[in-house]
Amino acid sequence: MKEITILSGKGGTGKTSITAAIASVAEKTVFCDNDVDAADLHLIFQPEIQEVHPFSSGYKASINTLECTGCGICLDHCHFDAIDYNEEGNLVIDPYQCEGCRLCERTCPENAISSVKGKNNKWFVSTSRFGDFVHAEMGPGEENSGKLVSQIRKKAMEIAQNTQSEYIINDGPPGIGCATISSISGSKAVIVIIEPTLSGLSDAQRLVDLIRTFDIHTYAVINKYDINMNMTHKIERYLISENIALLAKIPFDVEMVKSMNMGKTIIEYNPASIISGQIHRMWNKVKEDQDVAVL
Repeated sequence: MKEITILSGKGGTGKTSITAAIASVAEKTVFCDNDVDAADLHLIFQPEIQEVHPFSSGYKASINTLECTGCGICLDHCHFDAIDYNEEGNLVIDPYQCEGCRLCERTCPENAISSVKGKNNKWFVSTSRFGDFVHAEMGPGEENSGKLVSQIRKKAMEIAQNTQSEYIINDGPPGIGCATISSISGSKAVIVIIEPTLSGLSDAQRLVDLIRTFDIHTYAVINKYDINMNMTHKIERYLISENIALLAKIPFDVEMVKSMNMGKTIIEYNPASIISGQIHRMWNKVKEDQDVAVL
């Protein structure tokens, strides 16, 4: 079984659109949306949810005003400015400022502060027209996206083993944060989607530096390459210098936008398009490389 993660250095590169397109050609594959902070692959997959599981995030503290004496010790110790007096003169904790460190709970001499784990996150096991699909939903301001990614990847692996699937494809998050690190760890290969802009190249370089620490085979795709040919040439030179295989240069095409608006992949919307042909070729290349790697 080979696990392949699709990433981007920044948002808006077309990573999810390309992941969905690959889903149209990949067989014997379990799909996992690791972009739990802003999951959107389900908009194309239109899954039928089979299982719903809660996921506990970080702690949130609150003050029992009946037991609180207003001494202000917690206020003095809070490093995140989450504690203040309200209009009634009571100490209260702003749940959006609270980082869940529980220091206030430990310093309160009256034991008036308690902490509970957030339960505003869920993860799902679904079926879709592309196969089994594991995804998640985080509530606003919730934490531990890295742990949630680890949880859904573990479930995707379990499903893949039970169904004897050949691949797991992860739609990873943009950037280089905790969720990205959790998405990379243990993957057999990474495909980096790059847009031809200055920020696109800069953020892709940071992402590649991160991937290198895991010693994982890396591919690249330049999406919308024809909107800025000078930047495309710079990206190509960078990829050569880093010995990263360029799988495809995908042109900008309004049909890609139209397909997303219709809730379809580009291959479903127009299987004869240039982009559809490129998606077929790039997936075949990845499969061939992974088969050789296993041998």
